Amino acid sequence: MGITIKTQQEIEKMRIAGKLAADVLEMITPYVKAGVTTNELNTLCAEYTDKVQSAISAPLNYHGFPKSICTSVNHVVCHGIPDDVLLKDGDIVNLDITVIKDGYHGDTSKMFLIGDVSLEDNRLCRITREALYVGLKKVKPGNTFGEIGTAIQKFLKKSGRYSIVKEYCGHGIGNVFHEEPQIVHYKNNDKEKMVEGMCFTIEPMVNLGRANTLLDKEDNWTVYTLDGKKSAQWEHTIVVTRTGCEILTLHSDDTLSRHLQN
Repeated sequence: MGITIKTQQEIEKMRIAGKLAADVLEMITPYVKAGVTTNELNTLCAEYTDKVQSAISAPLNYHGFPKSICTSVNHVVCHGIPDDVLLKDGDIVNLDITVIKDGYHGDTSKMFLIGDVSLEDNRLCRITREALYVGLKKVKPGNTFGEIGTAIQKFLKKSGRYSIVKEYCGHGIGNVFHEEPQIVHYKNNDKEKMVEGMCFTIEPMVNLGRANTLLDKEDNWTVYTLDGKKSAQWEHTIVVTRTGCEILTLHSDDTLSRHLQN
């Protein structure tokens, strides 16, 4: 199936779903601290989505995923399954939230720093968010999808010895969780041009060490860095506008405006 162009009615539904996903991250923020388990965070998010937002947690039972959110701690790159391990001082954790409202998806994630985090890990998280912003600033009609990943890789190369995960990428989104196009976060020659009304995610995964990853053979979901070094990720859902893009999942601590004139 090709890339879908969303109607104004569909975009409005995407705005609502995107805001709900961002609101889940706002709600959960004070609970993400040492001594809490990711299972507890999962329960809080699931109940909030269901009972307060009257929405659906998209990950639950998606291709068999067993929980309502993804929680990726330290050297987990993505798709971490909430469990009963206590978060501890110095951990970094990504919470990935996807909400369905009226049939449309909002997908976003951010990093949380637990207690006293090392300068190296703190910088990893900051640089990864900046990499997302670099990608967002390449979104406008007429630009190619290849420009997004190429700009991200160029930025990271200047920023230090970081690596970009290549096996997992951003994606089109709408009334389907994952649809065309695929948005890779490294230098590439994708010549497909962006068009007003396209909706997709940008979600760079950046490692302190090498880019190589390892899929957990037991749960078939959890992705680790092969060398055991830490990884960070930030994600937004956007819609291409006439002059740039609109961030549908804007967080209160984002330093970009909702509407980017690129």
